Amino acid sequence: MTTPEVVLTGIMFGESPRWHDGRLWFADWGANQVIVLDADRRAEVVAEVPSFPMCIDFLPDGRLVIVDSASRRLLRRDPDGSLVAYADLAPVSDKPWNDIVIDDHGNAYVDNIGFDFPGGEFVPGIIARVTPDGDVRQVADGLAFPNGMAITADGATLIVAESYANQLTAYTIAADGGLSDRRVWAATPGDHPDGICLDADGQVWYADVGNQHCVRVREGGEVSARVRLDRGAFSCTLSRDGDPRLFVVGQSWGDTEATGPTGQVVVFPAPAPGAGRP
Repeated sequence: MTTPEVVLTGIMFGESPRWHDGRLWFADWGANQVIVLDADRRAEVVAEVPSFPMCIDFLPDGRLVIVDSASRRLLRRDPDGSLVAYADLAPVSDKPWNDIVIDDHGNAYVDNIGFDFPGGEFVPGIIARVTPDGDVRQVADGLAFPNGMAITADGATLIVAESYANQLTAYTIAADGGLSDRRVWAATPGDHPDGICLDADGQVWYADVGNQHCVRVREGGEVSARVRLDRGAFSCTLSRDGDPRLFVVGQSWGDTEATGPTGQVVVFPAPAPGAGRP
């Protein structure tokens, strides 16, 4: 088993890692910050949003989009660093908005878990599509705690982790951004997939909090690799250079003896670089 290299410590609640412009970006939900690590692993806070969850992705022109779940909206970070309102999600649902992935055309897909978490009674979740001109509409429903999402390199398929269904679910993306042909991309028996990413071989890495690992799986469910952490694995992303690496954000979860910020970014060598989106 490969021992991970610890890249950064002192994170309150790390989530939503993204590889963009040769650097690792992620959200620290506990600190309400979006953080970037440069090549020398220096951390820079680039945005602060008092929201939880607070997932991120990038428009085709490179501008950052942030899920401001507390205010049920999307924010856009402009080149001067200012945050502006990008889309209002409230008319679609007043429940917690979660992950986001943006396709090559600028369509943003945002999922909603459907119930107040933790503590709320389970209700199936949905996916909404936000077009570049501001149209917001529901494009999928009936999801058992939708979590991480990714879009294949050809732009034809959206994959979403259904944490409560123990599976990765796929949709065909239509020319207008709609979703159809729902199907099981891979069953994950015994695992509750959280954040996901795609690699250049067409396989998916998913993070699992309770089992403290990340798993690489082919379409159909065959497991091809697994890496383990000493704490919950919440999400992962892959570098896109000549030295493929899997970056994982994790922290202690459900440990009553844990004190202070237990979040870390760790890195493992990977068989293939990242592909698709995010």
